[in-house]
Amino acid sequence: MGRHARLEVVVDTATVAAARDGDKRSLDDLVTEHLPLVYNIVGRALDGHPDVDDVVQETMLRVVRKLKSLRDSSRFRAWLVAIAMQQVRARARARKEMLARGGGLDEVGQLADPAADFVDATITELGLTGQRKEVAEATRWLDDGDRRLLALWWQEAAGELTRDQLAAALGLTGPHAAVRIQRMKIQLQGARAVVRALWSDRHCGELIDMLEGWDAKPGALWRKRLIRHTKACRECGRHWADQVPAERLLAGMALLPVPLELVARLGGPQGVVVTQATADVPAHADPDAPGTVERWLDQAREAVSARPGVRGGLLAGAVVLAVGIVYLIVPHGPSTPDEVAAPPPATAPVVEPSPSPWESKPGARGQAAEERAPVPAKIAPKPAYGSNVDAPDQAPPADRAPGPLPRRPESGRVTPVGGMFDRFDRSDKVALRERGHRVTLEGRGYFAVRWVVAYYNCGGQIAMPTWTGLSGKLFHAGSGGGVRLDDRMPGPYPGATWMGYPDRNPARVPAGAQQMWQVEYYYLDGAVTLHHNEVRQASADYDLAVGPTTWNEVSADLSRGPRQDGWGTVRYGKVRDTGTDRAPIPQYLTRGNPADPRGVAQRSVV
Repeated sequence: MGRHARLEVVVDTATVAAARDGDKRSLDDLVTEHLPLVYNIVGRALDGHPDVDDVVQETMLRVVRKLKSLRDSSRFRAWLVAIAMQQVRARARARKEMLARGGGLDEVGQLADPAADFVDATITELGLTGQRKEVAEATRWLDDGDRRLLALWWQEAAGELTRDQLAAALGLTGPHAAVRIQRMKIQLQGARAVVRALWSDRHCGELIDMLEGWDAKPGALWRKRLIRHTKACRECGRHWADQVPAERLLAGMALLPVPLELVARLGGPQGVVVTQATADVPAHADPDAPGTVERWLDQAREAVSARPGVRGGLLAGAVVLAVGIVYLIVPHGPSTPDEVAAPPPATAPVVEPSPSPWESKPGARGQAAEERAPVPAKIAPKPAYGSNVDAPDQAPPADRAPGPLPRRPESGRVTPVGGMFDRFDRSDKVALRERGHRVTLEGRGYFAVRWVVAYYNCGGQIAMPTWTGLSGKLFHAGSGGGVRLDDRMPGPYPGATWMGYPDRNPARVPAGAQQMWQVEYYYLDGAVTLHHNEVRQASADYDLAVGPTTWNEVSADLSRGPRQDGWGTVRYGKVRDTGTDRAPIPQYLTRGNPADPRGVAQRSVV
């Protein structure tokens, strides 16, 4: 059914009236019909938190409890959504209060069956691609208030709610709701630009440098930084172009199916659990009388325990316990349908909306986070290894400390198992000094490649070393050693760097290649061969020292500095590893074994 046709659908007031008068079948039909809508709203508002199922169940219990208080049957849908949003807010307040008291609710929450990631579920179940997938990913970047509003607006765009129903659910007038939605859409547009920038195959050097320290988690601080960058950067500014309006992308989109386990809790051939929970309550019973809630929850627990497909009494008890705690600790305030059943009339004066978190002044929520806070969202649902390679980057300020180095599993030490090389005194460290030298490394852990460029005898462009025969995975973990080789050398010679003297044909990297540091660190889980490709008299003179290291040693080196000594400025290192499969892989890397290793492409697809 198309969007406009669905917007004309109204609630069957006869069914609502019959359910309100105690007809069990009508109540079953009413709650079952609206369960998907409530699940989609709550799931998006809570960003797939494990509490989603419990908040949905609590919403349905309250609908059954308070249905008799609904005076206008035609307003059932807005009334139902208002209760769902109340429960979302109550859950947030309850968890905040319980955490302030030293815990309790978190422990109970762990008993509930964790819901799958809502964004991933939306992308997978609805087969989203292109800009629809981009919008779903962008929702991770919104503040809690904007995410709750998006949960309703998404249903309006999909044709499941009207604007009047959305405004009534929020307790706002139509114009006030329109202002709030417009602000939220601006934040969503910025979040989409952030997602595009992170997904892009082309990253500017400033963005790569900026992303140091990220742990792939969304956050308001990083969203603001990245939005500012994309607006100011010529390369990244393209991510704002050609965005199809979100309402057009969401129009007519289906609801995400309710998980089978939640259906097992609340639905089935015998009717919804909430109906069974109230089956034995006398018609004249006061739903707020002492002990009534507890009796209903006991009946709900028994119904869930007996229902096939639900994981026994432990799950049922956990759900009831979680719901019971919410009843006990929600703060006083509007929390019953009586208090939200009558939204302000359309003629009410428009109240000036309060600023959104996005527009907060310095010192507002989110500003207290560490300046080097962890980063954004899951950049892609299931990123493929080898989809990201390093690109040329600018040197970070020497006095800027890197973010933390993600720790990957180590099993012993990476070992040289063959090749052609010179050996140092240490048996596990080798030197590659000329074309034809190579070393095959094997193991699960970290190793270092130390660069020594003959700055006094360079000879032009470097024939870059190449990596071949990869089995498993290889990541570029970080760059350190105290200097980047284009840093200025100490001494009186103007313009001299560790790449050579400006008037003596200094060494230079090929166009597009990354400037090396004195020591480059890598993480290997498998095996790979590193080749020295220098061509005498035709390329710059360099040596490589290769040997195993550990995470502790790498982390210590990257975080050492800055200072001045006889070697000039000793700078902090640079963390490159993100801890995921989207971490950078080395340039000039292939799983193949070409006859001439110099032919490995600079931007390899691994």
